[in-house]
Amino acid sequence: MSSIKRLVLDLMKPNEIENVEFARTIAGMDGVDGVNASLLESDKKVQNLKLTIEGEAIDDGEITNTIENLGGTVHSVDEVACGDRLVEESPTHQD
Repeated sequence: MSSIKRLVLDLMKPNEIENVEFARTIAGMDGVDGVNASLLESDKKVQNLKLTIEGEAIDDGEITNTIENLGGTVHSVDEVACGDRLVEESPTHQD
């Protein structure tokens, strides 16, 4: 089975947990080389984040468990890249 090289997640988290803590915790996991956390939306109690995770062998189940342990919830998996190398999206006529 091919390893996951990039995982892009849309998640909701409580405001009490800092975005930096989320990113650092995920970045410190085995198989993860880097994380980008982008704030999409914020209200009084929760924030919606886009997490872009890259690495040589990302364990999506462990990522989801860690997010849930931090009080977050994964809304959707918006992108997954697997294989020996990352393949960037190509524009299509629909774009």
